[in-house]
Amino acid sequence: MKFEIDTLGIIRSPYKEKFAIPRQPGLVKSARARLELLPPYDQPDVLRGIEQFSHLWLSFVFHQTMDQGWHPTVRPPRLGGNERVGVFATRSTFRPNPLGLSVVELHGVGRERGKLWLELGAVDLLDGTPVVDIKPYIPYADSLPDARGGFAPEAPTPPLVVNFTPEAELQLLPWLKAHPELRLLVSEVLAQDPRPAYKKGKPDEKEYGVRLFDLNVRFRITEPDCLVSAIEPA
Repeated sequence: MKFEIDTLGIIRSPYKEKFAIPRQPGLVKSARARLELLPPYDQPDVLRGIEQFSHLWLSFVFHQTMDQGWHPTVRPPRLGGNERVGVFATRSTFRPNPLGLSVVELHGVGRERGKLWLELGAVDLLDGTPVVDIKPYIPYADSLPDARGGFAPEAPTPPLVVNFTPEAELQLLPWLKAHPELRLLVSEVLAQDPRPAYKKGKPDEKEYGVRLFDLNVRFRITEPDCLVSAIEPA
């Protein structure tokens, strides 16, 4: 059987590229996003009562990788990027049906000039991601304290301590009016160590860059330290 699914809305987030998006939702609390609903789903009735819930489940499409097809086995970062497991034992983007599932914080509902949106927090979603379903998170049913987590039994401890050069601190200042939590966002994102898993625990002299909002954040990592060297317009 085949099914046709509508896009309910589009995510607007600070993550402009796949690199450095946290590998699970909830790891970067300062990552705020907006889910803009599309017609005919942009009517207030569809959100009636949603403010009663603190969190939502979002079903979405891995739109940037769907043209690359799926793989029966993948290398999860939590296993160091070396060991292969079945795709259905992971949350890899390379799935037969390119669907993702994230739990996010609900911070409010917005409506202006005929547009309707949800304000979200702690997201792990690429800017422009199509959302195909929205459901409330129900703690008594969705939280299972006795569940086993396989090769990822606990949340990872952020491995890096993030610091900024004096130049990067100065470059940060003009952007704080538009993005008050930018410094915290940069720190939380980079503390997760966004590099490929095989890079970890080895000398690394490369300078990396990540797109957040319309900025290019440049940094180097000498474990356990991460030094932000520049924050410039992308």
